[in-house]
Amino acid sequence: MLKFLLLLSWAGIAFASPQTPDGLWRVIGDKSGVAEALVRIDNRDGIYVGKIVKVFPRPGIDPSVICDRCPGTRRNQPVEGLTILTGMHWNGKEYAGGEILDPDSGELYRCSMKLAEDGRKLHLRGYLLAPLFGRTETWFREN
Repeated sequence: MLKFLLLLSWAGIAFASPQTPDGLWRVIGDKSGVAEALVRIDNRDGIYVGKIVKVFPRPGIDPSVICDRCPGTRRNQPVEGLTILTGMHWNGKEYAGGEILDPDSGELYRCSMKLAEDGRKLHLRGYLLAPLFGRTETWFREN
């Protein structure tokens, strides 16, 4: 009976805990339709940060490319290893308040993200002024 109660209480905790974006994500290019990179998202004291850990070769794109259009300290850094997602935090309904960097253009965008119910997809919305003026990209969980 005790084992059953422990199992039941553990299951309740597991279902009550929201899924988080921590982990490794496969980025599918919204224009190319192919896997472009792997990004690892980590929680650092409630703030989520994402770094490119692998760039996949694509026609016309060298996987060892540097970000010559990136702003600030990220300029001329290798894209592989580059932090592209910063400042994201849970606001009660989604992850928001951060920025995402497009290493192809060097542009920084405000960002929000939502996990699919099964936790296997992450929908990121990058925008300039308001979410209405942006685009959504879907990343797929690797682990």
